[in-house]
Amino acid sequence: MKITRILGAAAGVALGLAAAAFAQEPLKVGSYPANPPWETKTEAGTFEGFEVDIVNEVAKRMGTTAEISGMDFKALFVATASRRADVVISSLTITDERLASQSFTQPYFQGALGIGVREDSDLTGPDGLKDKTVGTVATSFGESWLRDNEATLGYAGVKSYDSTANMLTDLQNGRIDAAVNDIVGMRYAFTQMKGLKVGGEVVTGERFAMMMPKGSDKLEQVNQAISDMKTDGTMAALYEKWLGVAPAPDSFTVTPMPVPTAAE
Repeated sequence: MKITRILGAAAGVALGLAAAAFAQEPLKVGSYPANPPWETKTEAGTFEGFEVDIVNEVAKRMGTTAEISGMDFKALFVATASRRADVVISSLTITDERLASQSFTQPYFQGALGIGVREDSDLTGPDGLKDKTVGTVATSFGESWLRDNEATLGYAGVKSYDSTANMLTDLQNGRIDAAVNDIVGMRYAFTQMKGLKVGGEVVTGERFAMMMPKGSDKLEQVNQAISDMKTDGTMAALYEKWLGVAPAPDSFTVTPMPVPTAAE
């Protein structure tokens, strides 16, 4: 009987140590490193931004830390599909097409697209894209929006880029007439780049969230942490820190929601 108790106690200790080791395993996070104020890689090699603060807080509430790696935007989708990343962040829009092969947490931001142009442009909205060459980031929501609305917009052509920086540099230098991207990131970039402005805004209703491998066993836990952050005011505080204003009282930023099963 005594030996049985000793063996039982030893097994309990081993299970406890295994659970602790699992809890301390870092959350592997993929991030597009040139997407301020959402996420950006500093000269010191660390990451900062609105979504960086969110995922670090989520990891903390899960009893672990976030191990963030920089990736090209297109590589984010490969990272979750191959399960090399537990989570990816990059102002990612929930779409039905993406939900077919990926999972998403609840949204925490409602986005809009901006149309970037040079300061001497008289473009004021989507109608101004007619006969223009337009830049966008490959596989982004902006690219999908342009392709889906090709007949209506009547643009001359679309040029896809691997990075926002290359796209906006081409816009500065006149290689493209306009650029379509997330309006928050675009406005932030234009505080650092001369000669560019947001010529128009497109209200799309897109919802930004964290993307995870399809059917991830961490999905519900991550989603619950986001709900708790909305409920206790943490999410609103981070929003105001990075975007300079308080979120609307009924916005996605402060409203707890379930894991989405559809884009709407």
